[in-house]
Amino acid sequence: MEEADYCSRETPGPRVRIHTVSTLTEEIRSLLETHFEFVWVEGEISNFRAPTSGHFYMSLKDEKSQIRAVMFRMQARCLRFVPEDGMKIIAQGRVAVYEPRGEYQLVLDYIEPLGVGALALAFEQLKKKLAAQGFFDQACKKPLPYLPQRVAVITSPTGAAIRDFLRVIRRRFSNLEIVIVPVKVQGEGAAAEIASALRLVNGLLDVDVIVLTRGGGSLEDLWAFNEEEVALAIHSSGIPVVSAVGHEIDLTISDLVADLRAPTPSAAAELLVVEKELLQERIREMQGRLLSGANSTLVRLQKRMEMVIGRMRDPRRRVADLWMRLDEIGGRLTRCATSGIREKRNRLHSEMRALAHNAPVHRIGLIRQRIGYQERSMILQISGRLKELGMNLSRVEGKLKDVSPFTILAKGFSITRKLPEESVLKSASGVEEGSRVRVTLARGELECVVKKVDRMKVCVEVASNCLPQPE
Repeated sequence: MEEADYCSRETPGPRVRIHTVSTLTEEIRSLLETHFEFVWVEGEISNFRAPTSGHFYMSLKDEKSQIRAVMFRMQARCLRFVPEDGMKIIAQGRVAVYEPRGEYQLVLDYIEPLGVGALALAFEQLKKKLAAQGFFDQACKKPLPYLPQRVAVITSPTGAAIRDFLRVIRRRFSNLEIVIVPVKVQGEGAAAEIASALRLVNGLLDVDVIVLTRGGGSLEDLWAFNEEEVALAIHSSGIPVVSAVGHEIDLTISDLVADLRAPTPSAAAELLVVEKELLQERIREMQGRLLSGANSTLVRLQKRMEMVIGRMRDPRRRVADLWMRLDEIGGRLTRCATSGIREKRNRLHSEMRALAHNAPVHRIGLIRQRIGYQERSMILQISGRLKELGMNLSRVEGKLKDVSPFTILAKGFSITRKLPEESVLKSASGVEEGSRVRVTLARGELECVVKKVDRMKVCVEVASNCLPQPE
């Protein structure tokens, strides 16, 4: 019997969910990736592999545990160093599950050697904060005008970036008006100057686009463009902002917040305007297409007009046919209207007879009679009930008067209380000679002193200061 019970507990019931390996792995993947979608990990690299695909495969370990990790090619290209076995690092990524093998691993987005990269860590923290606030959302990006007329360039006036930018602009579209707003692009106070310049351009200058640019450099050199106040100024700008900071491999917060990121200052100029010759060639092409289209349309309309002219009839015959058709329709309309009016009149007379038969005047008279009868009946019932209640009240008042203590006192009785505790005396043993008592009569009270106590009776003598109490 015990063996049978044991076996029955091992068999799942009809409502127990049975997972497949795939569904169980999928649920585990969903839980891990949802809970650990952004993690920082410190560890030592081992089993590092870099195949021709460009991906990096490795394990991160410490004294007790290890975990597999992968960095895909797009992220690996941004590294400034090549990872090696035995290197201690700090890595940022997310936990993922590789379903074919049912193994969990880290998908790394960023790696830095342990002990260095404080600016990089600050960069990632600010990046996460601004991303959570929606600064990088595509919905916040403003479109650039197709052909801007005035462009404000916020940069160092002596740097190579402005020279490259102006050289490309002059080559592609020399008519473009450029307004240079000089600022510091690195060092202390550079971020404040950049943010102030962005606000100045938005408040005072009538430009179509703002270009924020500088040449390449180290992370420290570019740090002014990673400051939060610069990101806030770019995000608050009502004018589209193009960020062209550093070289193609450099990425700053301003690049992520700006409406358009250009890999270099020269690329910003190329993205901002098209070549004048290309525009002129496109205009000539469109002009030729327009003329060709207009000519073909005119030819087609002329042929159609000639075809319509050949099919036209004498309009007087058409008018005569229409007059005959109109007379026919008028006669049919008159007959239909007469028949409809007759039918509606008969229905109206029938409804009027039914309404007269069921007129509310008759029902109102019956209802008034019923209300009058119910009113008289209600008055009689209320009067009888009030009389009955009055008699009951008189009886209760008489009974209350009979048992009232004031009625008993009026018959010659009194109530004696021992002073000072005001307790009611029920026997002579409750007082002693010399005790003070208060006697309540039907009209007034007496304060007395006990002169003699007797088991069968009590003799009292009114003290000299014993005065009747006011009623």
